Amino acid sequence: MKNIKLTYPASYQKRVETAVKNANPIDWSCDTEPDENRQTVHVLLEDGEGQSLMDAVQNMFSSKDQWRLTLFDVEATLPRNEKPPSETSDEDKKKSRKQAMRETLVEEVMGGSKLTVDFIVLTVLSAIVAAIGLNENNVAVVIGAMVIAPLLGPILGFSLASALGSGQMMLQSARTAITGLAIGFGTVFFLAILFPVNLDSQELIARTHISPEVIALALASGAAAALSLTGGLSSSLVGVMVAVALLPPSAASAMYLGAGDTRNAAIAAILVLLNVVCVLLSTQIVFVWKGVQPRRWLQKQNAAKSRRINLAVWAVLLVGLFALGLWLNDHADIVSI
Repeated sequence: MKNIKLTYPASYQKRVETAVKNANPIDWSCDTEPDENRQTVHVLLEDGEGQSLMDAVQNMFSSKDQWRLTLFDVEATLPRNEKPPSETSDEDKKKSRKQAMRETLVEEVMGGSKLTVDFIVLTVLSAIVAAIGLNENNVAVVIGAMVIAPLLGPILGFSLASALGSGQMMLQSARTAITGLAIGFGTVFFLAILFPVNLDSQELIARTHISPEVIALALASGAAAALSLTGGLSSSLVGVMVAVALLPPSAASAMYLGAGDTRNAAIAAILVLLNVVCVLLSTQIVFVWKGVQPRRWLQKQNAAKSRRINLAVWAVLLVGLFALGLWLNDHADIVSI
């Protein structure tokens, strides 16, 4: 459950109360401040509810002063909110596909899309662990690398920014994602130059095979991440799934390149790009399906255009990269030096 605390000028009391009632709250209360110029309303809502109230409040006060909306998570409340099945209305059934509020999505995703010192350090550490796991053919170590890899944030951030039509958010997420992949690649490449690479490692070889199963894995990983986010659930575990699609093939490409095997380095690199495209495509489809969009009409139009362009680009790249990967598999002599 969520609790919204809204402080606003007392002159807006009736309009605020109407917006609160339209949000279908579990309970709500209103307090007047001592000077009687401002009021505070507390609204208790089910998870997945409240976007209409957030939008109404922003429409009322976006150009005003002396207002503040704060959103809290509610651990528990008594008495319990239990509605018998017989009391479930048709309107409630239509709203059964709940999702996290737009502002919550932005706050959570963009926090993980920032290029911070922690992000860089975790990327370097995950790359080192992945290189060791691949070189020693140790599945457990590779999984450990995927657990600490911070790659989910910028990928989800880019897709969410596209769904909302925010160019600034897209640039921030793209910069973080590209920098993270580049840092991870450079770290493993440096290690591959310094230390011998075990080219017989099955974990390493597995990252040079491009097949429909690989595409299915990346699509499922991205869809699971977006669904967990919009459902208000923790996305930490599906972050490992996204890392499965991105981290090991990136490390494998760097290791092959450091060892002088340009053919397998190229195939692994294409696999990375293919997986990135699949994750972006599936997350964007989920955001569209779940109705994630901006508040204002003009922003909605820009966001719809952005989504159409991105979906078309990802679909074309998906087909092109998959075909290129299959071609490289069939023409090993041309790529090898």
